[in-house]
Amino acid sequence: MTYLIDRRLQGKNKSAVNRERFLRRYKAQIKDAVGRAIKGRSITDVENGEKVSIPVKDVSEPHFGHAHGGVWETVNPGNTEYQKGDTINRPRGGGGGAGRGRAGNSEQTTEDDFIFELSREEFMNYFFEDLELPNMVKTQLTQVVEYKNQRAGYNISGTPSNIHVLRSLRGALGRRIAVGGPSRKQLTALEHQLRDLREQGVEEDDPQVIELKHKIHHLHTRLLAIPFIDPIDLRYSNRIKIPKPSTAAVMFCIMDVSGSMDESRKDTAKRFFILLYLFLKRVYEHIDVVFIRHHTAAAEVDENEFFHSRESGGTVVSSALHLLNKVITERYSNGDWNSYVAQASDGDNWDNDSVLCKQILTNAIMPMVQYYTYVEITDGPPQNLWEQYAEVAADHQNFAMQKIVTPADIYPVFRELFKKQPK
Repeated sequence: MTYLIDRRLQGKNKSAVNRERFLRRYKAQIKDAVGRAIKGRSITDVENGEKVSIPVKDVSEPHFGHAHGGVWETVNPGNTEYQKGDTINRPRGGGGGAGRGRAGNSEQTTEDDFIFELSREEFMNYFFEDLELPNMVKTQLTQVVEYKNQRAGYNISGTPSNIHVLRSLRGALGRRIAVGGPSRKQLTALEHQLRDLREQGVEEDDPQVIELKHKIHHLHTRLLAIPFIDPIDLRYSNRIKIPKPSTAAVMFCIMDVSGSMDESRKDTAKRFFILLYLFLKRVYEHIDVVFIRHHTAAAEVDENEFFHSRESGGTVVSSALHLLNKVITERYSNGDWNSYVAQASDGDNWDNDSVLCKQILTNAIMPMVQYYTYVEITDGPPQNLWEQYAEVAADHQNFAMQKIVTPADIYPVFRELFKKQPK
């Protein structure tokens, strides 16, 4: 007979078993709610979970209720409207709160949504359930500015909370044995002499017996004076901070900010970058995010300027690729970083520059990155930049490209870019 015991910690009035059953039962509704919730998040805001709402009609279950049987007569003080024998229509929706029943004078009924809070891990698991990181070939660990405490022996000083009781008692026992050893040997020898004299019939008032008793008493006093534990016996647990190894990645966000990229296109690009960051966060403990914006010239900026600055003029995509190559070479070329690049553009570029972009990608960038994704946010026909990038995608398996027409296409495009590869 085999017994399985669930010893997972559970909060007050909560059941892990019931929670898992609920997640399995309403999986489709929760996934839809998670997709709606992501729209209001920033790129690096993944530290907390999310509250998702599910329509009550989807979580309703049959239940038994108690009805009033027989004939009931009630008295309503202040009634100026009804007479005895009048009939009253049954309220719609069953009554029971502002969310149910009538909404004001309208005939339409409303119900509150069921609010369910997902943890951070549950949120990402549902959001990226069917996806995986492609071309995951690097497994090296890198040293980042994170440390963990580790035991490193014992110390003779420290705080009371760090006292190691067992080690201190062992030290005290060793000290008592070492200090009292000679006295115990003398005490044993004197006790043997006293016993021999008594066996020989020597009286107790004999000077020799009295002297032995005096020495024995003195040695007993010395042994009892040895403290059970002394401050010199105390030992404290010593802990040191050592660098904590963790898998690390760098995510490059490249976006065209020329005049043709309006706010709606920038918002669409932001949502795509958020998806990629959340996706990488599932695999890597530490992620650097680098923002590169470009029009005729490229610059590395912070997130606020990346999404909200306005520029005018033409587009030279190669300026961003040159800067990308420079940043990777100078800061992330030691082989310990997994580099991922996400580029968003409307497809506009100078004709001669698109060929240069292909050369930079093929010769310099693609050998240094794990994955390169390009999304073109436009509803028009493909342009020269798309055609040149298509040639790069044909030669490199770690290069993927898709077109986004409306914000509703973001998630399907993302799933297509990072779908599970056939084994």
